[in-house]
Amino acid sequence: MRSAFVTGATGLLGNNLVRELVARGYTVKGLVRSRAEGEQQFNNLPGVELVVGDMADVDAFAASLQGCDTVFHTAAFFRDNYKGGSHWKELEKINVAGTRDLIHQAYRAGIRRFIHTSSIAVLDGAPGMSIDETCLRADADADDYYRSKILADRVVLSFLEAHPEMHACMVLPGWMWGPADIGPTSSGQLVNDVVNGKLPGLIPGSFSVVDARDVAWVLIAAAKHGRRGERYLAAGRHMTMRQLVPVLGRIAGVKTPVRQLPLPFLYTLAAVQEIYARLTGKPILLSMATLRLLIREEDRTCFNHRKSEQELGLNFRALELTITDTVAWYRDHGWFENHSARASKKKSSSVMVDN
Repeated sequence: MRSAFVTGATGLLGNNLVRELVARGYTVKGLVRSRAEGEQQFNNLPGVELVVGDMADVDAFAASLQGCDTVFHTAAFFRDNYKGGSHWKELEKINVAGTRDLIHQAYRAGIRRFIHTSSIAVLDGAPGMSIDETCLRADADADDYYRSKILADRVVLSFLEAHPEMHACMVLPGWMWGPADIGPTSSGQLVNDVVNGKLPGLIPGSFSVVDARDVAWVLIAAAKHGRRGERYLAAGRHMTMRQLVPVLGRIAGVKTPVRQLPLPFLYTLAAVQEIYARLTGKPILLSMATLRLLIREEDRTCFNHRKSEQELGLNFRALELTITDTVAWYRDHGWFENHSARASKKKSSSVMVDN
């Protein structure tokens, strides 16, 4: 592996993956939707070529795949629940059809190594159960986003069946945290909400918290050592919000709420937010789909990483280090001081888990 093509290069995972690849001496072509945003993140990073494009139209940037030997596919549409309602059309076009088009175009460009960023969404198990890569989720138990990730995995596996020369495998991250989350994703928004005293209370559910830099490391290890057609978990540490928020508050030096918001209040809030979303088209704090997901998935985030540890050498850094680095990045880049100004322009959910 000498030259990599990274989709979603300005995202939390993609950004850290690009930096890790460059640090290891690889040249990188990074797919970005905005050249200005790409230059903001990578302007001083040698060995990175920006490719402006969109996963909704892979053919438009397919020529840029030439000369690369590995594709790391990290891009995905996951903000559907920020808006309320149904967004299957976008999910299918980007997450499913986009993956199908990308692996086909990569093959046509002579690339024979494809590392797909899947999700813990494709796995399922009973509450408290140790879940591994064999515990596949049934379509009937998946919301639209989860179903799009299930179908994207099938696209990759189907391509492998028809093209025995292609090598591809899948990495399944949990709820990613880390520096350089300019979106911000839901983890970054939670950090900002907690530091700025905007979190009204604790929400139900459990999560699998992982550092995006660790996921980037696993993606590279999968490209080198992963077995063809296999899934590899990089989900992280099982936690509840009641466990996570106090750690975040202690590291950030702020007081945090201790009261869990009652479900009737959350259902009412979600219903009101759904109406607001339909009337304004703006992002919302909590959708009904998100709330149902949080309730259903509670205590279903105990993942078994033995396979990734044995085959890829997976090792997670300490949670406190991840949160410390995340808080420091936002503080160093003036997000806390400018939070109100940013929030007036762009609102994100602090309760939608991206994985």
